[in-house]
Amino acid sequence: MRKAYVFPGQGAQFSGMGKELYENSDEARSMFEQANEILGFRITDIMFEGSADDLKQTKVTQPAVFLHSVILAKVLGAEPAAVAGHSLGEFSALVVAGALSFEEGLRLVSKRAMAMQKACEMEQGTMAAVLRLPDSTIEQVCESIEGVVVAANYNCPGQLVISGAVEAVNEACMKLKEAGARRALVLPVGGAFHSPLMEPARKELAEAIEMADFKSPICPIYQNVDALPHTSPEEIKANLIAQLTAPVRWTQIVENMANDGISKFTELGPGTVLQGLITKILPAAEVESMSNF
Repeated sequence: MRKAYVFPGQGAQFSGMGKELYENSDEARSMFEQANEILGFRITDIMFEGSADDLKQTKVTQPAVFLHSVILAKVLGAEPAAVAGHSLGEFSALVVAGALSFEEGLRLVSKRAMAMQKACEMEQGTMAAVLRLPDSTIEQVCESIEGVVVAANYNCPGQLVISGAVEAVNEACMKLKEAGARRALVLPVGGAFHSPLMEPARKELAEAIEMADFKSPICPIYQNVDALPHTSPEEIKANLIAQLTAPVRWTQIVENMANDGISKFTELGPGTVLQGLITKILPAAEVESMSNF
């Protein structure tokens, strides 16, 4: 049996995340304390005791999800045949596969969060979940609208998230409902992630990624932008830079992993979102989620 480890993205956070790890593992405690030093504030206090609003802070959310996933994987001694991560989770996947060090991965995630926040402040954007409509129909509707609105997250069959300028997304939702969507619901997010409105963040993060030390991973990483397996550090870096303005092709990632012989998927980190998506993409697959060891 070939096992893949998969890692969740922003939105999976919850109060108390990682606390059991910290309390029950010396290795985990050491890594969490190292993270506090790197970030310059005690993110562990917010992860373990903070409110939902506290965890929504830009400087907290992305590093918190990353830390929970990566530290759990390290404590478990994860040895995957392949890895993938949903959006932010791609950074967790890269660290677990050995393409990035823990320290460098955390610094890039923190930089990513701040760059995305700046881009959100420059131009207001939003996202919306569209249910029960073919991907091609959603893409066609988005292309027909003036203004920025694009397919952003191909999560599973019948669930696609669009992203863009507020007015364009609202207009797209109206037209998608007319086209037969069961729902087209604007999401409570702070910006138009994985759309052209993230271009300022992409440029800022690109500089940090280019300077980071990437190594060949121990296994292929299936990346968001093309859903294909990569082991070349240069290809990985280019795809990681493109990720902020390109869609997350999660459905295709899971299908490609299965076609390449992966028969078991283990989600590491907070929540069970990816387990649910994978089950919808591959009903016969063996899937599990773990938030503690």
